[in-house]
Parts: sequence; C-alpha cells; structure tokens
Amino acid sequence: MRLPITEADYERFMNEADYARASLDGLFEQYPELFPSNWSGGYALYGFTDESKKQQLRCRRIRLGPDKAVWTVAPAFIMPYLSGRTADVEQGLFLMKFHVPCWAIAHVFGRDAMYWYRLEQGLGRFSVVGTTVKTAEALPSDLVADEKHSRLVGEKAYIAMTAGGECILGASVVDSASEQALTQAYGVFAEETQTVAPDYAPQTVNTDGWPATQAAWKALFPTVTVILCFLHAFLKVRDRATKELTEVFYQASERIWEAYHATSKASFAQRLRRLKEWASEQLPDSPMKNHVLDLCQKRALFSRAYDYDNVHRTSNLVDRLMKFIDRACVNAQYFHGTLASAELRVRALALLWNFCPSSPQTIKKHQGKSCPAVRLNNKCYSENWLENLLVSGSMNGIRRHQQNPL
Repeated sequence: MRLPITEADYERFMNEADYARASLDGLFEQYPELFPSNWSGGYALYGFTDESKKQQLRCRRIRLGPDKAVWTVAPAFIMPYLSGRTADVEQGLFLMKFHVPCWAIAHVFGRDAMYWYRLEQGLGRFSVVGTTVKTAEALPSDLVADEKHSRLVGEKAYIAMTAGGECILGASVVDSASEQALTQAYGVFAEETQTVAPDYAPQTVNTDGWPATQAAWKALFPTVTVILCFLHAFLKVRDRATKELTEVFYQASERIWEAYHATSKASFAQRLRRLKEWASEQLPDSPMKNHVLDLCQKRALFSRAYDYDNVHRTSNLVDRLMKFIDRACVNAQYFHGTLASAELRVRALALLWNFCPSSPQTIKKHQGKSCPAVRLNNKCYSENWLENLLVSGSMNGIRRHQQNPL
C-alpha cells in the first residue's frame, strides 16, 4: 500500500504505534479505495521491513485479520522499490510527458539514462484503469477506441487505445490487427475495469469501421452499442477529393457537416437523404462520390448516437491522445525491445498523460483541477502530481489480491 504520509510525520508514524493506528484509521475513513478490500475486517501492526541501504528507510508491515495477509505500508515521498525520492525525480519524469530523451534528463538531473528509463518503465506496471479511476461511479460509460500503427524491431505493431473522460484508460501493444489480437489488447482494459467495478459494462464505444475492432468490443462487452465514427467517414471523402473536385468537395463537406449537426434522429435522416439526392445528381462519377453515397448508406449506424446523451459521435478524443503516444514513438524511432517492454512504455505514457499537470490555461479553465485524472475523479491525494500518481497506484491500482505475498 502506498499512502499519503508526509515525510515530516513519517518518523512518528514509524516509532509510535498509537499514532500509526490513528493515522491508518483516519486515512481509511477518508480514502478507503487506497486500502485492501478486506481492510475493515481488522488489522495488526506486524513489524518493519529491513532498512534500505540507499534510502536509509524502513516501512511498516500490517497483517490483516481475516486472511493473515501481510502488507507493507510505503509513503508517497519514496518511489516504488525505494529507487529514489519523489521530490528528486518529479521534474525529470514530468519532462518525459514531453518526450525528452532519457540521456537529456540524465544530463540535467543526474544519474544515467537507464535510471530514468527504468523509472518510466516501472510506472507501466500499475493498472492503468485502477490507478486512474478511483470509484465505480467515475468510470466513463461512453468510450472511444482505436488502434495506432507502430513498429516493433522493424515489424508492424499496433497500439490499441481506449479513452474516456479525457483520460487514456487502456493502451496495449499487439503484433496484429486481427480480431483475436485486438480482443486480447482491449481485454486488458476490460480486465482492469473489473477491479474497480466488477459489473462494469460501457454503454457505448465509438470506433472506426474496422470490423475486427468492433467484433473485439462486442466479444468483451456483449451489451455495448458500437457507434461508427462520423469523422472517419468524412475523411474518406476528403482523401478522395482531387484538385479537379475542389469546388464540389467544399459543397459536399458543408452538406455533410450540416447533417452531422442535426439535433434529432429524424432531422439527421432527412439531411442525409437530401445529401444523397444532391450527390447523385451533382457530383461527377469518382471515388469521392462513391464515399459520399457510402456515408449516406450508413445512416442507421450513425443514428444510434441519438439514443444516448453523452455519446462520442467522432473519435476526436482518442485521436488527440493517440497523437501524444505517436509523438513519443516517433521521437524514439519506435520500439526496439520486446513486446512486453513496449507495453510497459505505452502504459507509463498513459499514466503520465493522466496525472502530469495540464497547462496553466487548462487548469484555470477547470477551476484549478490540475490534470485529467483529478478532473475525472474530482479527487486529489497530494499537491505534488507524482505523489498523487503513486498514491492513486496504491497496491498497483488493484485491490483484490496481494501483488507480492509475504
């Protein structure tokens, strides 16, 4: 467990049993989501860990009453595995959000490149959903999902991403875009949601037209409604607009987006019918015309969005976040190791996006809420963004079982 215990109070927490109990009881009352799910069954103070040679620090151990499981209580001012103090590495890890290479961070903040690389990789071991979303009520019911093409040791790879509530909730790397591979990739998100809400099932998910993506989501969540991305349909039209078709393309795009902004399902259907009539008569035969007519034919798939209040009708949310991941991949010349190391990196980048402070203008816009995770949960455990991430990742973001039984 990693709890928001300040360094000023830590010595007393370690030396005074009554104070330690009072602190644990107070934190459990305030933040029950940071503790094992069976904590309320009672606990006993159970000694200490050996002193770390590098940090000269010990941690308390706690034994739970029902199953006799022993947990270590670690403070948030120390990184996992006692690899450094949060205050000493917070600025370097913040720069990783902006894809500053490890050697440059080492040049400014000391240590070596591998030290900073391992710190980033270590964050990828946390559950992305369990760390980012702290209550079942905060889990978004309307999601967006898509895959980003990448490369792993020169071969094709795909980053399957899930987004909701401004946050990256899933990021997994697979070597194929088949239904089986994507089911496995999105299945990581599905599995992690069960630790937050065992009966969770999203209401809608917006995807592009790739059949394997849609089939994967239906396999994982049979009740989900798949919403076809309207933007992808428009982009197919735009990409077939040659120079000779420039004028009619602008006319077609105005009519397409006029249909998109319809306020009801009936109005949307009517505008698509008019678009189809206009395109059939006015557009010259071309691939662009075919895609305009194809867009009109998919009216039923687009119309599903009108049955829900907060549905995503385009994939803009995940597209913006995919650009963040893609810039990191391009700057690093993609992935050079194993599939497992690539997975750890994209998961770490997801958590850096969710917890690193936004720009001052964005923070002001959201009344002082500093990052997407704070805005999603309406909760912050520490003013220091890295301590907030570490505390949110208490028990690696998983409450069901001990990660390393003692």
